[in-house]
Amino acid sequence: MRERSRKFLSGRGMRKLRRDRMAMAALAVIGVYLALALLVLLGVPSEDAVQERVAPDNTPGFFARGTAERRLDSAQFHLDSIQRSVRSSDPAKAIAEHRLGTLQLVQVSPEELESRLTEAWRAFDAASALEDDIESPAATARLDELDTAIDALYVQPTGFAAATRFAQLALGTDRQGRSILLRAVYSAKVAVQIGVVSALIAVLIGTLLGAAAGYFGGWVDHLVVWLYSTFSSIPWIVLLMVIATVCRGDAFAPLVERMPLLPVYAAFCLSFWISPCRVVRGEVMKLKELEYVQAAAAVGFGRMRILLRHVIPNTAHLAFINFSLLFIGAIKAEVILSFLGLGVQGTPSWGVMINHAKAEVLNGFFWQIGTATGFMLVLVLAFNVLSDALQDAFDPKHV
Repeated sequence: MRERSRKFLSGRGMRKLRRDRMAMAALAVIGVYLALALLVLLGVPSEDAVQERVAPDNTPGFFARGTAERRLDSAQFHLDSIQRSVRSSDPAKAIAEHRLGTLQLVQVSPEELESRLTEAWRAFDAASALEDDIESPAATARLDELDTAIDALYVQPTGFAAATRFAQLALGTDRQGRSILLRAVYSAKVAVQIGVVSALIAVLIGTLLGAAAGYFGGWVDHLVVWLYSTFSSIPWIVLLMVIATVCRGDAFAPLVERMPLLPVYAAFCLSFWISPCRVVRGEVMKLKELEYVQAAAAVGFGRMRILLRHVIPNTAHLAFINFSLLFIGAIKAEVILSFLGLGVQGTPSWGVMINHAKAEVLNGFFWQIGTATGFMLVLVLAFNVLSDALQDAFDPKHV
């Protein structure tokens, strides 16, 4: 096995792949996503950090101030939330526990904080009084004073806390005040997880069924062809929706509770095997007529041994290509299912983010849908480039 791996890594296909700069760049991009997924698995960021409020609703990214109306709404959110803490039954405890991500209130007495809050409210009233001419230089100056008064209510983070705060607000917040960047990074784990599991199982099922159909022929071939012909006759999106809905039924509820992504895995694995099965079946039908297969049969090797040792290994290039293509398909299909409410539930994903962004887009806020789409676009593009490079390097028709 070690010798075979060494020959594969030093073979012509791998040498050609390593010389392809675009393929190496795509591999680097994929490596970054895998690293992000690994960090999320290790708890960086944690799911609690992804779900917590870090700022007012729909804060724009790149630390843009937004419109004057948006700045007033943001200021009112801060003042209202601080006022609730100051006027709670235990103000000292409420002040100590008041958090917006890494941002916390200044640790002063409730009386001192209320005095600063009163000054901030005065600044808010002064800015609101100019609401009819909110874009004027005078109104802008009032808003700047209001921002300064609100900053005085918080401890400005430094060091690691400042870096964390930067990451939380870099791409803005959603309509629940959660960090869009952290949610997009966390979703990379879900995307990689769905892509790897779905593509791996689908390629394995498709390769085994296609190889058996192409090599043995007869009733085995008829059965496999009938299976993928039947599945292919059902519209793809309908098949995914039906399988995902069935897996969310009461009969599977205990299992889905332990494995929330099980409906997604089932939907993809039971529908994605068709393409690799067709391709491998056609390739095996050609391979079984070649001299080395006929020689192995003449020597007396069993049919299963020939299939597993000599035929299937020569379809490995198809497995690589199909894995890459199905990985892409699984990510895009997850977005579709989640957008329809049948995909990932209870955890962030790019599909869930796009689904939640529907109302934001109507209000002209594109940060969440843009971030989710951008993260998905880069990963899908990298795998498309890698798929083309794998086909050029390993497909015998391209060598």
